[in-house]
Amino acid sequence: MSEPKVPILAPEDTYKGWLFKWTNYIKGYQRRWFVLSNGLLSYYRSQAEMGHTCRGTINLATANITVEDSCNFVISNGGTQTYHLKASSEVERQRWITALELAKAKASRMQAESDDSGDDSTSPAASQGAGSRNSEVQSTLRTLNSKVEDLSTCNDLIAKHGSALQRSLSELEGVRLGGETSEKIRQVTERATLFRITSNAMINACRDFLALAQAHSKRWQKALQAEREQRVRLEETLEQLAKQHNHLERAFRGATVLPSSQSNPAIDSKGPVPGKGDVSDEDEENEFFDACEDVQEFITVPADPKYHRRSGSNVSGISSELGMDDGTTSLDEQSLASNPESPQSQEVVPVRKRRSRIPDKPNYSLNLWSIMKNCIGKELSKIPMPVNFNEPLSMLQRLSEDLEYYELLDRGAKCQSSLEQMCYVAAFTVSSYSTTVHRTGKPFNPLLGETFELDRVQESGYRSLCEQVSHHPPAAAHHAISERGWTLRQEIALASKFRGKYLSIMPLGSIHCIFEKSNNHYTWKKVTTTVHNIIVGKLWIDQSGEIDVVNHRTGDRCHLKFAPYSYFSRDVARKVTGVVTDKDGKAHYVLSGTWDEKMECSRVMQSSRGGENGADGRQKTVYQTLKAKELWRKTPLPEGAENMYYFSTLALTLNEPEEGVAPTDSRRRPDQRLMEQGRWEEANAEKQRLEEKQRTVRREREREANRSANPAEEGKEPADGGKVSFYLSFSSSLLVSSAFSAPLVHSPLSVSVFPSSSH
Repeated sequence: MSEPKVPILAPEDTYKGWLFKWTNYIKGYQRRWFVLSNGLLSYYRSQAEMGHTCRGTINLATANITVEDSCNFVISNGGTQTYHLKASSEVERQRWITALELAKAKASRMQAESDDSGDDSTSPAASQGAGSRNSEVQSTLRTLNSKVEDLSTCNDLIAKHGSALQRSLSELEGVRLGGETSEKIRQVTERATLFRITSNAMINACRDFLALAQAHSKRWQKALQAEREQRVRLEETLEQLAKQHNHLERAFRGATVLPSSQSNPAIDSKGPVPGKGDVSDEDEENEFFDACEDVQEFITVPADPKYHRRSGSNVSGISSELGMDDGTTSLDEQSLASNPESPQSQEVVPVRKRRSRIPDKPNYSLNLWSIMKNCIGKELSKIPMPVNFNEPLSMLQRLSEDLEYYELLDRGAKCQSSLEQMCYVAAFTVSSYSTTVHRTGKPFNPLLGETFELDRVQESGYRSLCEQVSHHPPAAAHHAISERGWTLRQEIALASKFRGKYLSIMPLGSIHCIFEKSNNHYTWKKVTTTVHNIIVGKLWIDQSGEIDVVNHRTGDRCHLKFAPYSYFSRDVARKVTGVVTDKDGKAHYVLSGTWDEKMECSRVMQSSRGGENGADGRQKTVYQTLKAKELWRKTPLPEGAENMYYFSTLALTLNEPEEGVAPTDSRRRPDQRLMEQGRWEEANAEKQRLEEKQRTVRREREREANRSANPAEEGKEPADGGKVSFYLSFSSSLLVSSAFSAPLVHSPLSVSVFPSSSH
């Protein structure tokens, strides 16, 4: 971490600088920007927050300042607020202590004067306060001058009468009197002399005081006026803060309140959030906010009004703001509303009516720990799981669900600008996770050679095909092509680990999206999915990690960051942020939203370095952006989805029986079909039969492969190896089709047509 800057002594006795503030035992000391002004010590996460977000303020008038060691000191105002602070050096600590002590003394005087003026019942009206106080000062000075003149007159009289008294006493000394009388007269003369000297000293001091008061009266008047102005500014600031606080409360209760689907998963699984307790150390809730991870690597602020050319209405498109009037597709609200392919406005009328319900999920209890306790550390695909923890869909069908919001790619295909197209592609990558927020069930592991075809050409213009190409490790290939100008393909392998309390799923492989018109080729990878509370509590899913969407033709890039859930964070749950940059690294769009609700984009008008240093020691970037435009919003789940495995409208149709599909299609899986129908015991038995059959054929295939690789040991000719390899490859597909050809599915194929070795 870089050395903090030396505190700045700004005008009007404002003191600024970096200090380390203690937050809690998890985060320890965190670097914060402190501002000392008008007797108040405030702090912010960064300098960029000074204009809108204050993290805490303490009044020094009633505060105690204690030095702990060479760099540490504590500020407390009677127990309600306590700041444990640390400077980078002893010299810097002493600078802060000096500034704080001076500010405390000044604040105490201001408070005392304020109390005195408040108790004065004869004080003038507020509208005439300043003029009356100036007149009062002038009147006091005149009275003081008059009194000093009176003292001067008295001094002259004392000097005159004293001299006369002294002469009289001197004359008495010349008279011959008795010895005792002469002694008394001498004592009186000495006392008269001392009295005259003392009177002269008093008069001289009063004269010096009057001269000093007259010389500094203007300076005192200016200082007094400055104090009054500072008090007025403080009152205005407090009034403004009160208005902002009221506005934020209304915004929090209204526009910024998240729907129930975005509620904190920890509340459901762990009970209510712990109470805030007392307000020591800026309240517990502020401490939690301080202790959260620095998820954002940048800061966005509203752009200068000069960038808004059309002030009478909403901005009419990102492209038009830049003067791009060449027909470029814009991302404004008007274009989204008028676009017939917008997910908000499009009403798909399918050629065939597809189902909208499946049988409700039965409520069967099962002891999960009895199954999972012996599986800690194993590969997920190698754990024998009953269907109680599954959902009636195959992993291939879950991959096809990535096309839930295919309209984003349709709109991206119409964009003339590659940067705008990147925004739609980035929104599409995020939208693929929206179906997972409540889907805690595990999809069925596909058998080797299993396929799934999703034909939506007539309804949506695309056709998708998935195939399981490897069993251990499990890997699938997915290819989708659209008549509206885009192609999507991905090869996904899953690496998963069970850690006792949670299950981590790490997708491997890349996703490719190609637009025919522009020939833009985008690639990205998926983030890590974590299932929490495997043993105790309610299951909930989190997505975390980073995605880089790259346009290989233009060099454009979008960096997306999925913020992991943090118990101490007060930020929006499931938050996603991103920046779209060109090949030179210049930012053009800022993306923000949540992976389970919506995504928005804002046009970047200006960027600058500033604020607090990030985790890598670099300063965060501040982006000035236009008003955010919505790219994507999640479609609400169908009614009763909580009883149907939280399936979306598309997911409900994926396992619907169709004619003409391949014998290896996932819809023909008997165990999956039995589970959907609620016959879980039969589904478990069928699932074990299919898995055991696959393991038997795999072992046979491995033995045949070894024989073909070592023909001399088995007494065979090497030429037979190619035939054996081809036969085994073909038999894996026959295995799947024969396994699915159960009376439950009524497959047109018969088991008897396959060679016996394939069984």
